[in-house]
Amino acid sequence: MAKLYFSYAAMNAGKSTILLQAAYNYRERGMEVLLLTSALYKNDGDGHISSRIGIGADAILYTEKTDLHALVSDAVSNHKLSAVFVDEAQFLTNEQAWQLARIADHLNVPVLAYGLRTDFRGELFQGSAALLAIADSLREIRTICECGRKATMVVRLGPDGEALTEGEQVSIAKATYLSLCRRHWEERMGRFPPAPVSG
Repeated sequence: MAKLYFSYAAMNAGKSTILLQAAYNYRERGMEVLLLTSALYKNDGDGHISSRIGIGADAILYTEKTDLHALVSDAVSNHKLSAVFVDEAQFLTNEQAWQLARIADHLNVPVLAYGLRTDFRGELFQGSAALLAIADSLREIRTICECGRKATMVVRLGPDGEALTEGEQVSIAKATYLSLCRRHWEERMGRFPPAPVSG
């Protein structure tokens, strides 16, 4: 039986690289795969998944209105599909995460989703929260903080290089992000040491 997999990490951990390598492995064996990625940051309307190390592949763009189950059902009706790969899975809606589960459960097509777990404020993305709750298999992809510890958090930096503590969860504007361990994330966000209590 097919499963729903969710691989999550902080920024710059290599999620897209791993996705592209896995998709390549399927295709190398003559298997058909479908690649999906969020339309949020795409300006040209063309879907593409790219990695920092320079590899990439074409993909179908999805928005919050896309019915992923219907999209994959149509693809399955035209040819055998061996797997579905979803990049930027943090941007899925709760319902779309369930649609991915139904693809695995009812269409018997494995779904491999990759995304961030938390935003720059340390809060779960909607898509990630749903996938953490319902995925058959969870995998953390690790990257490191500037101190060498495992990075699990991310800060959004302003033009002055300082960590932003407020703002929209999803920012379409070009922004710089930095992956940090929890300790250094709290320090950069000004949460520790705690402010003195006035008395």
